[in-house]
Order: sequence, then C-alpha cells, then structure tokens
Amino acid sequence: MPGKAREVQVSQRQQKILGKLSGARCTPAGLRERVRFVLTSATAEPNEHQAKRFGVDRQRVRRWRNRWVDAEPQLRAAEQQGVSEADLQRLICKALSDRSRPGGPTTFTAEQVTNIIALACEKPSDSGLPVSHWTPAELAREAVVRGIVTSISPRHVDRFLKRSRAQTA
Repeated sequence: MPGKAREVQVSQRQQKILGKLSGARCTPAGLRERVRFVLTSATAEPNEHQAKRFGVDRQRVRRWRNRWVDAEPQLRAAEQQGVSEADLQRLICKALSDRSRPGGPTTFTAEQVTNIIALACEKPSDSGLPVSHWTPAELAREAVVRGIVTSISPRHVDRFLKRSRAQTA
C-alpha cells in the first residue's frame, strides 16, 4: 500500500505563473509536464491517478510533487520579500528543472574533439590512405598516429561526428 502523498500548496502568484508556463508554446515539454503535475497535485489528486491520466509512471509524479514541496519554503520566502514576477518565475523554473546527474569525468578535451572533427574534414589521401572517405576506425587510428589522443575507439569517434552533425544542421 503506497504511503500518503505530500500536500502541495500553490499561492495565487505561483498559480498564475504556472498557468502561463503550462500554456506557453515556448515552454519546454518537460517543464510543461512538471507544471501539470504540480497544478494537479495542488488539487490533492493522488499520484496514481495523475500517472494514469498523463501516461507516466507514479514515481515521476511523486518526484516532481516532492521537489515542489521541498521548494515551497524558498518560493514562499521570495514572495514575502516581494520579488518580481520574472524572478519568481525563474525560481519556479529552477525548482522544476533537472538536477545535474553524476557521471564519469570527461575523457577528451574540447580541443581533442575539435581536432578529430577537423581531421574528418581532411581527405584521407592527404594522410596517405588509399580510400576516398574516412571510416570511424580509420579516423581513430589516424588520431592516435597524429598524437591527438593516446587512444580512442571508433565508436567514440562516431559519436563525436554525429554530435557535430546535429549541431551544424
């Protein structure tokens, strides 16, 4: 049996800002979803019902309900201090934004990635290779030969290239 969900309180100013965020076309989809969870949670609708209604898992609804409840004291204090509408909106967006996620340290510097992408822009024949187009494996070998990196997998080179294509498109 699941425990009782935490009670969500939303002030009139917060309600107004959340309403604007939920209806604005420029609001990112993830933030819009979280705003819906908060507004619906403020009506005391159980997490399980919200999850079914929005087609998500119950844990997602619970996570954002809890994050809002955790942020309520800061939001209330900001309102009591008379912060502007824009500042209150920034605080709300911050409360409903993703937290940084743990991960391993970066393996390659931005300079190394840039040099590998620049290498991919060169003709393989300039490096003495008898091919017309680079493959990730050949780029990985050439990057090591040129001393750009000490080692790199072809798959990693491919990821760099895909990421650079997405940014230029």
